[in-house]
Amino acid sequence: MFLVSIDTLKSQTIGAGAEAIYNIQTESFGAGVRASIFPNKRFSFTPQFSYFFPFNKINEYTIGLGIEGKFIKRKKINMYGVIHGGYNSWINYKKSTLKGAQPTNWNLEGGLGISTNTCFRPFLEYRYNLKFRETHLNLGFLYIFGCKKDKYSNNERCPSFN
Repeated sequence: MFLVSIDTLKSQTIGAGAEAIYNIQTESFGAGVRASIFPNKRFSFTPQFSYFFPFNKINEYTIGLGIEGKFIKRKKINMYGVIHGGYNSWINYKKSTLKGAQPTNWNLEGGLGISTNTCFRPFLEYRYNLKFRETHLNLGFLYIFGCKKDKYSNNERCPSFN
């Protein structure tokens, strides 16, 4: 059993990165970090943390898990759909005029994204939050660990599941 688990971990590609976030409805800016675990060529799991700063109308943080599914996969570009669920802590909820504003909430988001298919992967995502009926843009990057340039062709090779 232990050997199977080690072999499974070796076959996965893992990345980590950061992002800037803009919430269109609240005109708020945030930042986030994420990891990405690619168990196969089409899907990835992305644990994420985001924080919207106190100078915004909404000061909050969210921790959650996304699932990304690539529906267009080319040599250099991927397009994907994303579903993300998370725990949300609304820090300045008392200032809100919304009826029933609470400090703890859940989020469910769906969206689309585009990224490169290289070792350093910039990405852009458009997401819609179903609970709060708001949209946001995420612009960031992932670095894929174990990815190397081929010294003969100058092409990038990731350990698996490019």
